[in-house]
Amino acid sequence: MSDNQAIHNNLAQVEHMVFTRAAMDFPTYTRHRAALMMLDTIGVAIAAAPMDAGIIARNTAVALYGSGDNSTASRMMFDGRQTSFAGAAFALASQIDNLDGHDGFNPAKGHVGVVVLPTLAALMEIGPDMSGPEALAIVITGYEVASRAAISLHSSVADYHTSGAWNALGVVAMCARGLAMDPLEMRHALGIAEYHGPRSQMMREIATPTMLHDGSGWGAMAGLSAVHMARQGFTGAPAITIEDDAATQWWSDMGATWYMEEQYVKPYPICRWAHPAIDAVRSLKRAHGFTHDQIASIKINSFHEAACLFSGIPDTTSKAQYSLGFAVACMVVHDRIGLPEISGDGLHDSDVTAMIDRITTGERAIYNERFPHSRWADARITLNDGTILESGETSARGGSEHPLSDDEIIEKYYAFARPIIGQSRAEKIHHAIIGLEAPSSKLSDLEPLIFAAP
Repeated sequence: MSDNQAIHNNLAQVEHMVFTRAAMDFPTYTRHRAALMMLDTIGVAIAAAPMDAGIIARNTAVALYGSGDNSTASRMMFDGRQTSFAGAAFALASQIDNLDGHDGFNPAKGHVGVVVLPTLAALMEIGPDMSGPEALAIVITGYEVASRAAISLHSSVADYHTSGAWNALGVVAMCARGLAMDPLEMRHALGIAEYHGPRSQMMREIATPTMLHDGSGWGAMAGLSAVHMARQGFTGAPAITIEDDAATQWWSDMGATWYMEEQYVKPYPICRWAHPAIDAVRSLKRAHGFTHDQIASIKINSFHEAACLFSGIPDTTSKAQYSLGFAVACMVVHDRIGLPEISGDGLHDSDVTAMIDRITTGERAIYNERFPHSRWADARITLNDGTILESGETSARGGSEHPLSDDEIIEKYYAFARPIIGQSRAEKIHHAIIGLEAPSSKLSDLEPLIFAAP
């Protein structure tokens, strides 16, 4: 399709949300969920800042992705050093990705918010100031475009690719609105971002967990690089996940169905596939009050992808985050899973290691049928005295089947942020982000709080 041909209806849907829809025309509850997801993601970003992956990503951004032009320069969040805006977004998305506690979208089999927050931070540095509601409208635009691009790509290719393959398109849509790009520039930027988005193989990372995680650092970089290139005249249209006729079913309800409201929140910084199993044993422990040394064996049934998670004894945080057995053992032994349990001495806890040997996994056809639209598991625990406890079918907490309350999401934010930046700064960030819902607020209200190092 040439630039002079009629705009595809799917692209017209995107253009309407990006260029025409006023901030206050986005539904009130949708804007509220956007603020909550921002708060949740920034908590994960703060907690992830001292981790090796985040440090390496930020140092790499400084070394390789600096800016020679002040108009494209951006500070890195919770670091303060300056790079290019694409480099800063790459670093922050990689940092968030590696704690693996950020939100996600079931049909996408991946994550949007991990690139939305870095992109908004970049816009804060290189774009004009904006009202709080406009900032939330940009956040929503990123979620809506990326979520649909994800479903479209998953439905049209055979490989199971990481989130970076498609969340780059959400980055472009956010910038198109925040930087007042023209529609043709946005169209080409979408095509560039889709073409260069990393179609990395998710199951390869599951089989051998490393710091690669979900490819979102490169997705953020691809999206922001595409924006810069398109604004200078680089061409790249069309983005077939939007402009192909077969994709219309995923774009026709844009502006009527709000995927922003369907993002799940992770209670634990562990691969989402392990969450229903974690919650199944959690419910049994709360109901029956047993201790880990009373357990003879645990049998977990879940869906195929969950059963494929790392089965050994993890010796790195990455392996721990992609291990169903380790996650279940942590919940049984500690009744919680946070950063201390998946890093440092937590990786060498003898009680957790011993429990892993008592856990077996299997698949159930009904759970395979429900994936990826939901995640389910069940647990059968046999105690030393022969008592058998069964959880029944259990869905993962934090999704639409079992949502977390606003208070629970806020409590999670503080649990992640407070140990790193202290109560006072954590409170100020909390109130500034939730305050973006007020018409009189400004995105720049956040600026003094988020760039300085902890």
